[in-house]
Amino acid sequence: MSTTQNKKLGPLTKLIKGRKKSASSAQLKLYEAMRAGEQVGDKQWQEAAKTHSWLHFTRHSPFNSKDMLIIERGEGHFLIDSKGHKVIDGLSGLFTNNVGHARPELAEAAAKQMMELDFMPLWSYHHPRAIELSERLLSYAPKELTRVFFTTGGTEGVESAWKIAKQYFKLIGKPQKHKVISRMTAYHGTSHGALSITGIPQFKQMFEPLVPSTFRVPNTNYFRSRDEFPSEEEFGIWAANRLEEAILFEGPDTVAAFFIEPIQNAGGCFTAPPSYYKRVREICTKYDVVLVADETITGYGRSGEWFGSIRYDIQPDMMVTAKAITSGAQPLGALFLREKYFTPFNEGTATLAHGYTFGGHPVACAVALANLDIFDRENLVDNVRKNSPVFRKTLEKLHDLPIVGDVRGDGYFFAIELVKNKETMERLSAEEREKLIRGFLNGAMYKAGLYARADDRGDAVVQLAPPLTVGPKEFDEMEQILRGVLSEAWEILNS
Repeated sequence: MSTTQNKKLGPLTKLIKGRKKSASSAQLKLYEAMRAGEQVGDKQWQEAAKTHSWLHFTRHSPFNSKDMLIIERGEGHFLIDSKGHKVIDGLSGLFTNNVGHARPELAEAAAKQMMELDFMPLWSYHHPRAIELSERLLSYAPKELTRVFFTTGGTEGVESAWKIAKQYFKLIGKPQKHKVISRMTAYHGTSHGALSITGIPQFKQMFEPLVPSTFRVPNTNYFRSRDEFPSEEEFGIWAANRLEEAILFEGPDTVAAFFIEPIQNAGGCFTAPPSYYKRVREICTKYDVVLVADETITGYGRSGEWFGSIRYDIQPDMMVTAKAITSGAQPLGALFLREKYFTPFNEGTATLAHGYTFGGHPVACAVALANLDIFDRENLVDNVRKNSPVFRKTLEKLHDLPIVGDVRGDGYFFAIELVKNKETMERLSAEEREKLIRGFLNGAMYKAGLYARADDRGDAVVQLAPPLTVGPKEFDEMEQILRGVLSEAWEILNS
């Protein structure tokens, strides 16, 4: 470590030493080691992390008796932890790192922009990188979308879409249109507004009361509805008609928006037939309801097109994107909108009293532009389009395992549903999900060389969403790892 770096750490170390009564030995050891230029190892990271960190969406009690997984670095489609264990990143970080890890192009773009304009908010002023990125993004987007409102993530995009819709309807003389409809088990974010739109009860109960006026309709889980409907197309029409039913029940003059994910994440990669999206678009147009496509996950190539809205011809009024816009190298989100929703704000004294300090950050925009260059140069969307059928076919080999009930998804985004009885497709009980999902699967997959996600926000599934740079070789490796782990899971389930 350089002398300059040591000097920078010096005051912080002195501050910590000056607070010895409250500072932990972990803090002192970690910063003293860093100041001295010593290599910090796993033991020091573990002690400090356990003492002072609070992880997101994480049950912390297990760390009282075992180590955390601390990811030190990434290389391409691999992750390497503080103990030196190397695993396939089968989840792209969190549906985010679409171009793979440690891309020098992104680091160079950030460094260059830092020396030109390190920060400027988009509050009454603009800057070149945000303007350039807006134009670039719209060149890939559904043609009906003509405006971009920058955020720093998907939750903020959902929150912004709802607020814009509510104020838009007030400005055009429909002040009662404020309610939102979304789908059962859908996930749309964590802020009070976005969480209110989310359809997962167990995520919401501890934070209630939430923002009122949000309602749920059935999702498109055809796997669990096949006995009732002879075809997925008919099921799609039925599910879409529940939206019209909900709008009429609440009153068309009170419903502002309907939020959908092109591929629903929570519950395990629910897709839908063309009939569903066609009917949903008709209903939203008929009742003047804003159709919002939440593409926080499916945007930027994940579905096999630039956006799921294009792949499934959703024709949204607004489109939420984030995550892979920078492949995770910087926090950034972009909400796309039709011109009609901007028009009232472009007249008289109307102002959208909403925004974010770091929305459209110049460094993040520069990184996003470099990220899109990688997409174009390496034809990543084409790679997904070409290899998605191979990915599906490879994962479907797992159907010979008794615990695998369904393999579903699209693009580079798939889920494997786990069942107790393959003949009856009996679900795992709450106790069995606890035993397998949190007690075994995630840890076992990681130990075997794969970072993926076992999840039960709905039915029990294992989800895969690797970087868009991988291909058949990596599919085979993931399938072999999953085969071993799921075979062991079946034995545990029946022990």
